[in-house]
Formats: sequence, C-alpha cells, structure tokens
Amino acid sequence: MYAAVWNSALGSISRLALAGLLVTLAACGRPVDEPQTGRYRATLTLPGGEAPFGLEIGKENDRFVLYLENAAERTRVDNVKLTDGELTAVFPGYENSLQARMYRDRLEGSVTLIKDRSKEQVIPFHARLQDQSAAYRFYKEPLTDNADLAGRWEMTLTSDGKSSPAVAIFEQQHDRITGTVMTTTGDHRFLEGQVHGEQAQLSTFAGGLAYLYKVKVNGHGELEGEMWQGLASHSTVKARRNDDATLEGKGPDTQLKDEKSRFDFTFRDLEGNEVSLHDEKFRNKVVVVTLGGSWCPNCHDEAVFLVPFYKEYRPKGVEIVALMFERHGEFDRAAQAVRGYRKDLGIEFTTLIAGVSDTDEASKALPTLTGIYGYPTTIVVDRAGTVRDIHVGFSGPATGKHYEEYVAEFRGLIDQLLAEPVPATSG
Repeated sequence: MYAAVWNSALGSISRLALAGLLVTLAACGRPVDEPQTGRYRATLTLPGGEAPFGLEIGKENDRFVLYLENAAERTRVDNVKLTDGELTAVFPGYENSLQARMYRDRLEGSVTLIKDRSKEQVIPFHARLQDQSAAYRFYKEPLTDNADLAGRWEMTLTSDGKSSPAVAIFEQQHDRITGTVMTTTGDHRFLEGQVHGEQAQLSTFAGGLAYLYKVKVNGHGELEGEMWQGLASHSTVKARRNDDATLEGKGPDTQLKDEKSRFDFTFRDLEGNEVSLHDEKFRNKVVVVTLGGSWCPNCHDEAVFLVPFYKEYRPKGVEIVALMFERHGEFDRAAQAVRGYRKDLGIEFTTLIAGVSDTDEASKALPTLTGIYGYPTTIVVDRAGTVRDIHVGFSGPATGKHYEEYVAEFRGLIDQLLAEPVPATSG
C-alpha cells in the first residue's frame, strides 16, 4: 500500500515537473513584447562563419536603445522600434537596419546592408543574453597557452588574384586581441577577438561593414588565413612581423590631370540647388573637399572629426564641402540617405549629391582628376583656388597614433594656408 502511494506521489511530481518544463520551453519559443535589457553575444553569419560583436540593450527615458560594442568602441543606436514581437533598428548615419524577433533571452533575425545600385545584402543575425562572468567573443573555453600576436604586421590581402598591401596592428592581453588592419584607402576599424593556441579570430560590426578574420601562426612565425567582409567579399591573408611596416607610397595616387588647371565642380545640394566651388560662399576661403558616402564607415570616422573641426575653423575662413557618392542613382533617394547622415552625425557643412558610389563613375564626375580610387578622398584648396593637397583614405581612431598624426598634419596644413595672404583677386 505504501509503495503504491509513494509511486503515485512520484508520478504526480514527475508530471508536474514535466508540465513545468513544457511551459518553460513554450515560453522560450514564444515571441515577447519587449527584450530583456543586458549584454548579449550577437553574431552575423558570414560565409566564413560567425562574426560576433557585443550588443547591449538598455532602456533610457522609457525607450529602448542599443549599443554595439567592438574593442574600445561603443556605438549608440537610438532609432529603435518594437512592434508585435519584433525589434527594428536603423544604424546611425546609415540606411542599414536590423530586424529581429524577440524571445525571452535572445533575438533572431537579419541585418540588411544597402549596397551598390540600391541592392540589399541580408545577413542572418542572432543574439543571446550572456552571463557576464562567462562572456566570450569566439571561444567559449579559452586557452592559457596562446601565441603572442601583439605588434605590427606587414600584411598582404589577396582577392580574385589581385594583391594589396596592408598593415595590421594588434594588442593582446591573455587571449583577448584588439587592433585594426590599415589599407591604402582606410582601416577596418575596431577589430576584437580571441587567440586560441596558434589560431586567432577577430571581427567587428558597428552598423556599416562586417569583417571577420581567421588566421593562424605557421611554422615560420607568420600569419596566414582568410578575411570576409559581408557576404560577397573574401580575401586570403598573409602577414609577417615588421615593426617598420608602412603603407607610405604604396597606395593609389589621385592628382590633377593638369597642374595648371583649376579644380572645380557643380553638383546639387539636398534641395536640388546647384552649388559650385567658384560660388561666392567659397571665395577667398580655404576649402576642404571630401569625397565619400553615407554608406562608408571610414567616411563616418572622417565626418566625426570634421564636425567639431568645422565649428572651430569656420570663423577663421575655412569651408568644407562633402561630395556624396551614394548607393542610389535616383537623386531623391540619395538625398534622403544623406539627410539621415547629416542628422545623425550633426553635420553642418555643405553636402552635395555627386553621383553613385562606383569609383569609375565617380572618376567621370570629376574629370579634372586622374581618378577616384577610394573613399574618403580629401582635397584641400587654398584661398586662391589652388589644390594644395590630395589625400586618399582616412586613418580613423582605431589606428591610434596614425589617427593622431594625421589630425596634427591636417591641422598644420590648414593653419599654414590660413596664414597666407588673401589674394587680391581670385577667379
């Protein structure tokens, strides 16, 4: 009798436990109206595997905000909406967006990147709430005996049989590695990853481009591996240690076709009005002309530098004109993208719609130049209308001292040009 009662009780307990488990599983699989706040391990699924980035979901003034975390960078995303169990967000300064179903402790969806000629690249996205005491980027079980990748590396990136030089700079603490890869037209921004024995993986995503590096140390102490940017770009990677590695003199060189010719242009502003470099607004001014696009992460970095620079230097006689080469051929859609870029980055200087982002098309739009090879390209024009400097690419904050050196040199050049006498006449 007692055995029968005991077995009956156990059966009741088992049924209750099973029922509770089923309720829990159902709750995990059912969308919720709001996401849990906290830090998540987010990933984009690229052809080479998962490209992780940090994602924090917070609530500020009764509104949800996102923070994208990569190494020292935290990118705030406040254009966030919740509708019928789905979270949507538009990344600041971009047209790129996130769409994800919300579950109890995770998000499932996709990130959409706007590419050339308005094409959409849709990348699978996943995020799961992390216990911060056990948080990780790539390897859940870290190793203690890892290769030391800290330092400067002379790198070669090869894609479709074409090789290009690069310089990688890494810092490492235990298995955590951060840094960037500098190319002749810009840098791959804030990379973060882990070293796992002789292997390492690094990634980044802050709303613009997604990068994933997978490398290993070979028997000669060199790095070899692969790099993916989004879904369509892939390169093989080779690198060797070189404390003196430089890109000086290795990149594309944009110049005036005829040094005696005058650099000029006429493009429309966001309201459709034609604006030319010879307009009265720019007469006797030092003018910084930057070629870029709202889709370009390195252009974002340059704009973040130029916004406070313009406020400081405009009263001294400096004007800035951004020639925007956008993803869209239609003027209205391109202008809409640039309006968001201006608003989110706080841009007050002139922005003009110059064409589409294809560099061959951009070269045709500015026929007095030998060619456009990368974004941003920055052209400095003195008070007399003479081109004094053309610089391809931008070394952003992720490059550390390289960014600081560029800023110092740029300011020095502008100060020098401002100190020159205003020409008696300028055409």
